[in-house]
Amino acid sequence: MLYPFIFVPLLMDRIWGGRKLEDLYHKPIPGGKKIGESWEVSDRPGAESKVAHGPLAGKSIRWLIENHTQDMLGSGYSGSERFPLLIKILDAQEKLSLQVHPPQEIATSLGGEPKTEVWYIADATPEASLFVGLKKGITPERFARDIEHNRVADCFHEIRVKKGDSMFLPSGRVHALGAGNVIFEIQQNSDTTYRVYDWDRRNPDGSTRELHVEKSLKSIDFNDFEPRLSDPVPQLLSPGYTLKQLANDPLFHVSLHENQNAVSLKRSAKSGFLILGFVEGSAVLTSSTMESPLYLRAGQFCFIPDSVRDSVVSLAPKSKILEIHKPLL
Repeated sequence: MLYPFIFVPLLMDRIWGGRKLEDLYHKPIPGGKKIGESWEVSDRPGAESKVAHGPLAGKSIRWLIENHTQDMLGSGYSGSERFPLLIKILDAQEKLSLQVHPPQEIATSLGGEPKTEVWYIADATPEASLFVGLKKGITPERFARDIEHNRVADCFHEIRVKKGDSMFLPSGRVHALGAGNVIFEIQQNSDTTYRVYDWDRRNPDGSTRELHVEKSLKSIDFNDFEPRLSDPVPQLLSPGYTLKQLANDPLFHVSLHENQNAVSLKRSAKSGFLILGFVEGSAVLTSSTMESPLYLRAGQFCFIPDSVRDSVVSLAPKSKILEIHKPLL
């Protein structure tokens, strides 16, 4: 019998990372490492999440999908398919490279995979910003010329951000995460990134990081000017309890639950998998599929399989959680 899962985080050393995930979420960062990414739900080849607890501890998400396809994901999925989402927490102590992910229609011809994503700003310094889209009037010719003259950063639209902001990033939108951000990232299951510019940064061995200028120019949406942060209207579900829809896309739906008082969330009747990402506060999850309750805290993601229909999440006061699912096939 399947039950709600917490997976062991996969910690990724990144040149722009730090140790904030240890401070905020108690991630077990090894000494001397700069961790930029914690992969919380991953079905990438060579980077498959493993169950952290219960009778299936140590089993990979790939094994679960291959052996319990319908119970894990619901109808319409094949066990040979990779899980459609990749979910991470990022700590950007330095700016990430200016980059783009290829759109669906050209990704295969470029040898890559499309990646649409949404960012939720979980923590930010007063100076934190995002680089998203192009400044008005930037043409492909101007962009290419500025790459050649090492000033392409001037083409990017920069937005100051604060804790609680969010941004939707379709494939083809040039972007970079600015320094001082900790984000929860929900994206298509893809690891294709084409770098346009990396701030003249060097690897520890002194080499420069690889750029992908030609593929970037083919992937960028040159009609994507100065996008705005998401600005969802909160829906009041009960006194002190609101719901905001951060992303409503065929690839994934992401909503933010925020409560001032203790509240319990029951699983809806809709089928399909459900993932809960805990941004702040704590919760207790119960289900008839578990012998004991599951205690959850900020920085954890809980995967609730399709077959688990009786789960109840009891949120402590002043909690924030992300609800993530994929529309039914």
